Amino acid sequence: MAEASGGSTSDPATTLDATGLLCPLPVLKARRALKAVPPGGILEVLATDRGATKDFEHFCQTTGCQLVEASEQSGGILRFRLKKPG
Repeated sequence: MAEASGGSTSDPATTLDATGLLCPLPVLKARRALKAVPPGGILEVLATDRGATKDFEHFCQTTGCQLVEASEQSGGILRFRLKKPG
């Protein structure tokens, strides 16, 4: 479920919790969530699927989004910050 949490380019416009979902669902849900993000805005995605890193790299190459951050948080949570083309 997506939740609003900010609005500048440094703060995510939306955070998508895709933890527990397997490929390709995190990317598919991110594509849908990006529709509500303003141009130049940030979508933060939280995931647990190890394959999501490659999936989001490919997603950004094909959509023009910029992968601003890809990191691992405690508990095995992967955090991706995608900047929507503006």
